[in-house]
Amino acid sequence: MRTSVYKQIHNLKQFKEQLLIWSQQFQEVTLLDSNDHKDIYSKYDCILAVDGITAIKTDSFNAFEDLKQYQQITKDWIFGYLSYDLKNDVEELNSNNFDGLEFPDLFFFQPKKIFIFKENVLEMRYLNMCDDEFESDFAEIQGTNIFKESVAYPIAIKARISKEEYLVKVGKLLDYIHHGDCYEANFCMEFYAQNGTINPIEKYFKLNEISKAPFAVYFKNQQHHLLSASPERYLKKDGDVLISQPIKGTARRFSDPAKDAESKLALAKDPKERAENIMITDLVRNDLSHTAQKGAVSVTELCGLYSFLQVHQMISTITSKIDAQYSAVDTLKTTFPMGSMTGAPKVSVMKIIEELEETKRGLYSGAVGYFTPEGDFDFNVVIRSILYNHKKKYVSFSVGSAITALSNPELEYEECLLKAKAMREVLE
Repeated sequence: MRTSVYKQIHNLKQFKEQLLIWSQQFQEVTLLDSNDHKDIYSKYDCILAVDGITAIKTDSFNAFEDLKQYQQITKDWIFGYLSYDLKNDVEELNSNNFDGLEFPDLFFFQPKKIFIFKENVLEMRYLNMCDDEFESDFAEIQGTNIFKESVAYPIAIKARISKEEYLVKVGKLLDYIHHGDCYEANFCMEFYAQNGTINPIEKYFKLNEISKAPFAVYFKNQQHHLLSASPERYLKKDGDVLISQPIKGTARRFSDPAKDAESKLALAKDPKERAENIMITDLVRNDLSHTAQKGAVSVTELCGLYSFLQVHQMISTITSKIDAQYSAVDTLKTTFPMGSMTGAPKVSVMKIIEELEETKRGLYSGAVGYFTPEGDFDFNVVIRSILYNHKKKYVSFSVGSAITALSNPELEYEECLLKAKAMREVLE
């Protein structure tokens, strides 16, 4: 059982920074921040959870069933992630590419302490075993110093795939498309640094400041760190309703308002970008239908345009009503991984991706989020993210784009560099 205490917060930005710095004393930390984006589907502005009393960590084998049992036994808030490679639990697939990060395939923890923000009100929701620590924690957080910028160590970022190799691989992918093996594939490549030392908190603050994404995440599990500026929701469950919001379609932002408006309008009218989005919307509709009541899947917004600090994006929203025979975890298993990060048809594309990509995706293009005690959940898509293994000193971020029959490989490469811009700027 949990007890709650409510506090008025006067300087929200400062308090959230103090809270995240304070949280570093714990082995497990998850911060989920909307950065004040207004979303009709969201219940909270920001949540931070720390200090696991129980946890589940596993590889892909039987992972969704293990998660279902863990979630149903705890009947409490749990926070964590699903890595892309859980695809191997859903289908007859494998992941044999190089993995420099070595994150577990699945990790969730039941926190002792949760901090929930709604506007300027903070709810501190603690397990009863530590409900005598509300006031001391609050005072300690308020007294936490926001550190000055530390000495930056140079990080030499390398591309796992050269531009020439990228163009060759996309050419092979186009051959698969022209032969009918798939009709859209999200092809990704890694940028990395070995022997890289970073301050994860400092890098998260910088990434968040230049992105202010609606599904931002700071995640820590011992030596593993995720710093995410994700703009994309994978799946949310609210009662018997599921909401998925795939992103397909990206355009550059400009400081000049006229150029910026022109870029946004060009995205809206681009037949290739619209085709990408509509294909994935159809895929997500099909995924949701596996657990939906008959006739209860609908597209509530098709190819909507949204502007973020770095890019314009095309986003669609698909909803369904869940058939009562399916559990919360069933709805994740039948829709995972997010269609925007695979392509279509899903299984065929995931085999081709495994063949052509050089690295195991791991947490990249997976999902981070939480379950409530009632079995509701909300998960993002892990994109625009820096991953770090502190013990191995391995820093990584990956970017990708959707390849269709209409793709120009040179332009796809440029789109990847545009998506990489924020992470590269933060690290270098």
